[in-house]
Amino acid sequence: MTLIRDALEAVEQQILSPHAQLSSATRGRAREERECDLRPCFQRDRDRIIHCKAFRRLKHKTQVFLSPTGDHYRTRLTHTLEASQIARTIAKGLRLNEDLTEAIALGHDLGHTPFGHAGEEVLDRIAPHGFSHTEQSLRVVDLLEREGRGLNLTYEVRDGIVKHSKGRGAVIPCDPAEQTATVEGQVARVADIIAYVNHDLDDAVRAGVIAEEDIPQGCVKIIGASHGDRIDTMVKDAVYATLAAPHNGSAIAMSPQVLDAIVRLRDFLYERVYDSEVVHGDFIKSSKILIELYERFTTDVDLFLKEIGKDELYDTVEKCVCDYVAGMTDRYALTLYERIFLPRPWLIL
Repeated sequence: MTLIRDALEAVEQQILSPHAQLSSATRGRAREERECDLRPCFQRDRDRIIHCKAFRRLKHKTQVFLSPTGDHYRTRLTHTLEASQIARTIAKGLRLNEDLTEAIALGHDLGHTPFGHAGEEVLDRIAPHGFSHTEQSLRVVDLLEREGRGLNLTYEVRDGIVKHSKGRGAVIPCDPAEQTATVEGQVARVADIIAYVNHDLDDAVRAGVIAEEDIPQGCVKIIGASHGDRIDTMVKDAVYATLAAPHNGSAIAMSPQVLDAIVRLRDFLYERVYDSEVVHGDFIKSSKILIELYERFTTDVDLFLKEIGKDELYDTVEKCVCDYVAGMTDRYALTLYERIFLPRPWLIL
């Protein structure tokens, strides 16, 4: 009997671009496993990510605004979903492997800290080994999930996750060390910035931090005045510019005008939103929470082991505590800090 997975892999060979990563040609997993009868390997990876605990915790982790009261502000989870949708649209237009692209996009922020990038900056400063959410995302899928067994994802998904981040660096990197092994990984990287540049602008306007007229008019003329128009312009540009480039789809590309507009919008967000006192003030306060939790647990290992319900450490105390703190949601970090450091009032009977 022909397995459904075999039939799906055969369809990939017929319809995908020559530059696409075929499921049947994966470099495999660190630990060999029996293949699924139904699902190709990258679909399996996507499913594992969606069902893991770290993915569920993203719903209570900050994207830009700390614990917003409005229901429509993005969280780290909704950012991930928007980035995934954009990545799939680009991948479909380029006839790339959508399952691989989606798996990378869904897993790219699993290692993010509570309190957004402020939390990442704190842990990078106080942890002896430093901290990067991209490397932590890989640590999550390789080690921390499934009680230390990890998700055992394929090489291509892991490569895309650890190389997705750009900060204020190049959107499309020229340095081979920063380039992903697959075009799908490049798509996920571009989709990430398309998603957050647009939805962070949208949330900043909703919050009253900026007004629509504050958005650089040169960018508006190139990519559009509305949230939907901007995403539509960027996504179409990524598809058509890639197909028109001399490499003919072997690497992601964007037109100079649209790419410049994206970078200018990112710089605008750093200046007017991410680094503004209105937004950043609460993150300065949240830094104290993470610092004191980290210091308390690294100096009192017995308390830490009791807190996590373990008899022994699986790594150095600094790395174990860093894993624990980085994995917290915003609200859990606040609740835990209150329980450990603040006095409890006596009950009045």
